[in-house]
Amino acid sequence: MATRSYRSDLRTQQAELTRGLIAEAARSAFLEHGWAGTSIKNVAERAGVSDATVYAVFGSKAGLALSLVDTIDARADVPRILAELEAAEGDPAAQLGAFIGFDRRLYERAGDVVRLLVEVGRNQPELAKAQAEGRLRGERNRHRIFSSWPARAWRNGIDVERAVDIYAVTVNIGTYDEAIEHRGWSPDQLEAWWHTSLTELLLRPR
Repeated sequence: MATRSYRSDLRTQQAELTRGLIAEAARSAFLEHGWAGTSIKNVAERAGVSDATVYAVFGSKAGLALSLVDTIDARADVPRILAELEAAEGDPAAQLGAFIGFDRRLYERAGDVVRLLVEVGRNQPELAKAQAEGRLRGERNRHRIFSSWPARAWRNGIDVERAVDIYAVTVNIGTYDEAIEHRGWSPDQLEAWWHTSLTELLLRPR
């Protein structure tokens, strides 16, 4: 039984490694050649696997589009935000800061992919679907954590649904690019402004 379990663990690890290699190959290919200029064969060659392996793991080119969301999350350090959210349990302001820090890292480290999904997704249904999936993941997580906060934590007139909406229109790639690229803000300044603004908008003063 122990031997079978060990072999099963190895197969799982190898499958995860292969999936990650393919996802990163897809990311680099899409950024270099664009959506239309990238094929399953291109991705397979970059990942060092067969075309059949790519199809087995992701099913289609549309599946590769969804893999971009996984690479974005990985670059933003999912384990870190999970640890921060757990450590800050019972402290809405600190948990809000954990979400903001995660999104800052996401835009810093994977903003190129986010922009690809937004811009090309306007004309490519597969990328639009991937963008929607990424947005939904974030909103589901925020909704889950926001729902754990007591009613007394919220400012008057703010509930979970409203808070999720306000977060989305405040913290996004458009705001990041405007502040960093066009206004000369540093990422630290933007993160601090996001935190101060959202704390004031959403949370009752202590």
